[in-house]
Amino acid sequence: MKLSEFKFDLPEELIAQEPARQRDESRLMVLNKKTGEIEHRIFKEVINYFDEGDMFIFNDTQVFPAKLDGNKEKTGARIEVFLLRELNSEHKLWDVLVEPARKIRIGNKLYFGEDESMVAEVIDNTTSRGRTLRFLYDGSHEEFKEALFKLGMTPLPDYITRPATEEDAERYQCIFAKNEGAVVAPAAGMHFSRELLKRMEIKGISQEFLTLHSGLGNFREIDVEDLTKHRMDSEQMEVSPELVEHVNKAKDEERQVCAVGTSVLRGMASAVSMGGHLKTYTGWTNKFIFPPYEFTVATALITNFHLPYSTMLMMATAFGGYENVMKAYEVAVKEGYRFGAYGDAMLII
Repeated sequence: MKLSEFKFDLPEELIAQEPARQRDESRLMVLNKKTGEIEHRIFKEVINYFDEGDMFIFNDTQVFPAKLDGNKEKTGARIEVFLLRELNSEHKLWDVLVEPARKIRIGNKLYFGEDESMVAEVIDNTTSRGRTLRFLYDGSHEEFKEALFKLGMTPLPDYITRPATEEDAERYQCIFAKNEGAVVAPAAGMHFSRELLKRMEIKGISQEFLTLHSGLGNFREIDVEDLTKHRMDSEQMEVSPELVEHVNKAKDEERQVCAVGTSVLRGMASAVSMGGHLKTYTGWTNKFIFPPYEFTVATALITNFHLPYSTMLMMATAFGGYENVMKAYEVAVKEGYRFGAYGDAMLII
């Protein structure tokens, strides 16, 4: 398929700038992938489409406060630093992006915080925007991380044009998040409230977790028309033996297995065995999924409404059928559904 096939007209006012007041009260569009039939619901009604013994798989990655405002030594120029991942905890080395990149050279020092107590030195140029920073901090690793994250802000996507607030620290995160490492939240999981998870438990719908640390590659612009030539950034993931055992049992019993978010869908597709079952996996994935693609583990998908040309839209169309999903997106625009990480959700079943 071609990149241009994932264009659609999205009015700017439909890109959600704020989360819904209650996590589980966003709108929910339900798309039947066999018939193309569409229903309009409230998110907490998602439970009505599943029965005892069915399974939801969530991504339990935790977003960390990755955006820092710093100042360059001598000139005092404002530099935005985006923490990507920790490379070495002993030496406090981090892989980062910097803006404006043209002002930053190896050997430059950057100062953070009102009292400029956090200092970092640029020790490597990795890409045009990327750098390796060594933080100069005397305390323990735990004290360093705590001090660093106190200075950081929630890394909201660029299409959310307002500054991040304290509320975002809680809302741009799933309530079950526990494994730190993502700079992009698994948005579909953010619709689940404690009450909804409890209702699922009472109904006998099991809740399972994998970990996939979603990175900025999800938002990187695709610059090739031929999608087979696009390369995804690698992301760290883990599929545990317990998850494999539970999922494969559900598959053998012909239960519904619902992937909550495209990151879960991608993680499971990266850990599929020859027989269409799941296998244990710890490592990295750069799997890029677009139509046509045959999914052998997930039978249902919950996902937000994504922006034009995005890799997440491509995954949704691969799962629900290109024509089905693109028609559903036309309906979503007409009906005023909200798009993006803080937007509404779609259940493809």
